[in-house]
Amino acid sequence: MSTPAPKQAANKPTPKPRPIPKPTAGTKYFWDAAKRGKLALQYDPDSKSYQFWPRTISVKTGKRNLEWRDTSGKGHIYSFTVTHVPATGFDGKTPYIVGLIELDEKVRIIGNMLNCKPEDVKVGMRVKVMFEKLSDDISYFAFEPDK
Repeated sequence: MSTPAPKQAANKPTPKPRPIPKPTAGTKYFWDAAKRGKLALQYDPDSKSYQFWPRTISVKTGKRNLEWRDTSGKGHIYSFTVTHVPATGFDGKTPYIVGLIELDEKVRIIGNMLNCKPEDVKVGMRVKVMFEKLSDDISYFAFEPDK
């Protein structure tokens, strides 16, 4: 009498970890502020506007006179999508919401929406920044409903 062959586990790929940003000289202030729980953005005093992501020059004037300023971290959802196919590091977290947030400072920033269900998210919904600790050195911004 022969014994049946053992069942083989499905060849599931090993989930990859979420990428962790590596601060540079130009982004260090941004990441240091995030670690303190603040959303700091570059401000162009000539155009009186904020910009996101950090750059060495103003996207409005081309000048290098940018200032770092803390923002309110509050705004509203300008647009959003519900993601069902996970990006690297988001295995097991689907569906998740990625929002285009217009901050009260009149700059748009893309971030994950946390602490809400996809069916509860609406364009125009008020949100506030929050931070996910990815490592001892990096806290990554996300948004949640501002109730």
